[in-house]
Order: sequence, then structure tokens, then C-alpha cells
Amino acid sequence: MAIPDSGTSTVDAAFIEAFKSNVIHLCQQHPSRLRKTVDEMTVKAEFANVERIGIREAVEKTTRHTPTPILDVPHDRRKLDMQDFQWADMIDEEDQIRMLISPKSEYAKAGAWAMNRQYDRLIVDAATGASVDGDGASVPFDPTMIVGSAGGGLTLDSILAAKEKLDANEVDHDNRYLVLNAKALTDLLSTTEVASSDFNTVKALVQGELNTWLGFTIVHTELVAETTAQALAYHKSAIRLGVGRDVLTRIDKRIDVSYADQVYLAFTAGATRVEECKIVQILV
Repeated sequence: MAIPDSGTSTVDAAFIEAFKSNVIHLCQQHPSRLRKTVDEMTVKAEFANVERIGIREAVEKTTRHTPTPILDVPHDRRKLDMQDFQWADMIDEEDQIRMLISPKSEYAKAGAWAMNRQYDRLIVDAATGASVDGDGASVPFDPTMIVGSAGGGLTLDSILAAKEKLDANEVDHDNRYLVLNAKALTDLLSTTEVASSDFNTVKALVQGELNTWLGFTIVHTELVAETTAQALAYHKSAIRLGVGRDVLTRIDKRIDVSYADQVYLAFTAGATRVEECKIVQILV
């Protein structure tokens, strides 16, 4: 008996010929590449605040028994709103018979990879978009922390300009990251300073990749290309990721849809930029 086609499922495209049992996942980013580059906290609420303590310099004591100075150190906060994300698809019993394999685990993999990419999108959006302060007011990205030109490729000068801004702001030299898309990474690998061992002790062109340079750990993701800036230079503490519930994966029978197997994934998280002075957008 022929299986009726609902006309709405894309699983027909996955039907394979007899004796074939290979599952091919189309090109996509698998792990989260940016989650390790930011500070992370657990949030068990609808939102959380990240406290920010400002700067006050010491004052000189000029005489004995002077009144204790109250310096009124600036103290404000950034609000971190939690968001819910989910991914699901269903597999009919007939689908599994035609495929000759059980695709449930492969669908779960596809969902997990989608969730990993969503974590990275949260981080990129927090890095480049507006933050929210403790009073609910929008805090735009600081335009003085933008370098480079949108009309050209990634250059040594633009990376040095980003490094100079971080240095001038007394940002710690450890845990600095340079996030690039493929085009920007190619531009960087093509520069004489990177290609030549006279300038660079990392043999970048031997493996066709770059690990660290100028104090930055290089991270590649195409998700940054979805923004105006196709490269970001920042310190780990510049962005805070709040995780309310990490990725939950469930595979259950749906009795309401002909006992199909449903693959379901969900997580709750949010991210915010904590300090503008610790992150630079590089226009490419």
C-alpha cells in the first residue's frame, strides 16, 4: 500500500535506495565556537543583572585627622534578559522503514548543532547590538570602538588599531579573541606579516590556519558575517552569557500524529555586552 504524501514534510528527500545506509549532513557549523570566549553564569530567573563597578582614583591625605573621603564610586548594571529557543522535527514509522536506518539520533545531532549556532548568535548579537542598563534604557555600541573600513578587506592596520584601543583601555592581555569570517581570515593569512616567519612565529600557512596572533586567539565563524562588522576583537569579560537551562533533548512518541517519533530540543539563555571599552568592531 502506498504511503500518502502530506505535501508538507521534507523527509521524502531523505529516502534512500536499498542497501544504502549512509546519512549525510549538509555543510553547517557543528560546535559552539564562541561560548568558550565569553564569561558564563547560571540564571534561574526571567532576567539577571550584571553589576558594574566604576573607577575612582585615590586622593592624597595632606594633614593629620582629615575627614575620611567618600569617593562615590560609580555603580550601575546591565540587564540580561533570558530567551527561550526550541527545535523539533518528526519522523513517521513509515519513514524509518523506507530509510532502512533509524534516523532519530541523526535528527538529534542536527538539532544540537542548530542550538550550538544559536548560542553563538546570542553572543554576536550581544557584542554588536544595543545593551540594556539597569533602568531599562538602551545602550548602543560605542562608535569610538569601531575601526576599519567597510569598503576594504581585513588589514594589519585595522587589527593593530583594535589592539591599540584595547591596550589604551587597560584591557587585560590574556583571554583576548579575534573573531573572523572566512573572507577576513583569508585576508589575514594573505598579509606579508602573517605569511613570513620573519614577522610571525606561528607557522600559519603550513596548516592554512591561524591560532594566535598579536595576543589574540583567532576564532572562525561565519555567523559574525551576519552583522555589519565581519570581525570582532574583544576580551572574554566583555560579554556575559546567562544560561537558565542548557540544551534539553527529548525523543518521544506522539500519539496525536500517528505515533511518529518527535525529536525535540530546547534551551533558555541570554547574553549582554558588559563593557564597551573591551570590545572592538572591525569593519571589513
